[in-house]
Amino acid sequence: MELPVAVQQALGDVAKGVSLRDLGQAGRQELLRMVLLSDGQEKLQVICRKGDVIDLEQLNEHFDRDFELMKPAEQVLVKDRTGLRQLPALPSLTGWPAVVDPRVDALPFVALELEEQRLAMVMPAEDFRELTSHAQRRSFTIPEENVSVNLNNPGDDRKQLNSSLRKFTRLRIQQRLEDTLEVPPLSETAERIIQLRVNPNAVMADLVDIVESDPPLAAQVVSWASSSFYAAAGDVRSVYDAISRVLGFDMVMNLAMGLALGRAIKLPKHHPYGYVSYWQQAIWQAHATGILTSMMPPLERPAFGLAYLGGLLHNFGYLLLAHVFPPHFRLLCRSLEVNPDIDSAVIEQHLLGITREQIAAQLMENWGMPEEVICAIRHQKNPEHQGAHSAYPKLLWLSRQLLVARGIKLGASEAVEQGIYDELGLDRAQVDEKFDELMASEDGIMAIAGLMVQKG
Repeated sequence: MELPVAVQQALGDVAKGVSLRDLGQAGRQELLRMVLLSDGQEKLQVICRKGDVIDLEQLNEHFDRDFELMKPAEQVLVKDRTGLRQLPALPSLTGWPAVVDPRVDALPFVALELEEQRLAMVMPAEDFRELTSHAQRRSFTIPEENVSVNLNNPGDDRKQLNSSLRKFTRLRIQQRLEDTLEVPPLSETAERIIQLRVNPNAVMADLVDIVESDPPLAAQVVSWASSSFYAAAGDVRSVYDAISRVLGFDMVMNLAMGLALGRAIKLPKHHPYGYVSYWQQAIWQAHATGILTSMMPPLERPAFGLAYLGGLLHNFGYLLLAHVFPPHFRLLCRSLEVNPDIDSAVIEQHLLGITREQIAAQLMENWGMPEEVICAIRHQKNPEHQGAHSAYPKLLWLSRQLLVARGIKLGASEAVEQGIYDELGLDRAQVDEKFDELMASEDGIMAIAGLMVQKG
């Protein structure tokens, strides 16, 4: 296969030593990536191993600049000039100043990604050094394996959280978690819904009473039930009508819970480009988790409502990080942008010493949320978690991977092995079919998420 003209020109004489391999056969340690940065005045391109974490703070300290990921529109213009959809790690494609991480020079050979062709250009490291001889050499990455994320020991979460808070605040005495975090108290509505959730004798009239006592929530429930996504037969005229005829008890309780907790903390001003919004993530994950749950064998199936609620609240820690670490949240967002293939937990552990999953689980525990939901949120990044409620986080993990594979921007993706389908008693082909059907309902999902934003 012939290389694109722009790539051939960028390679020059080195092109003779380049071989092409299937991208899946290229070693992850040898695969390089190039990230385009800008501070509004100057541009910079950085090259490193694909699996390493770019430490944006360290890079900016060295240059005394405020570089961040180049705006998407600017990147599109650069790519259009080259005729490429993705730029391989060849700095001469742009001609801008470049920085190469020294770990690249230590490799025996390098692989440069040609994404649109699913190929990697492989060349000896000395050839790549020749191509980048005018670039600066500067350490600005951390190997992903050097960042130790606590996936398995929730008993250490409180200690980690206190350590992280001491690092970023001047508090001399650590108080109870709620006071330390200065998180607003739960609304009366949220407290009543939590109490109703754990009440085995709860009936629909109890939920109708709670929803109707909160006018914005009541309007929200009627709006959900009236949306085209649920295709209700006839007009929805009341909260009772919405619950009894369209949405059902569990659905309303879960959506109301998610909205009530989401109201406790404002959506942050900063957000990482390339990810879907908070409420879109919540609705996608909740519906996807619900689909998987309903497909499990009846005797092994966890409680649908709790699984759905775990999906709806899976990213609540994102709001908490913005609330607890406001001066550092912007850096976190910018770091997520330049490290799109690195899981957010690794970035958060490196920058803050705590992950969104850990901090959310701690607060949910203090708020008296169901153990199943706490487990789902805390262990959702660990598909190997074992325990009393392990099906819940596994469902979250799998549904997330399936959504990301279909283009929903929820973060980095991981390979899905057959073993997790077997553990959950799921048929892989049937799951794929159901998720393809879910993607066909994207407009409805967006509409529901939009209602959450408008009223939330």
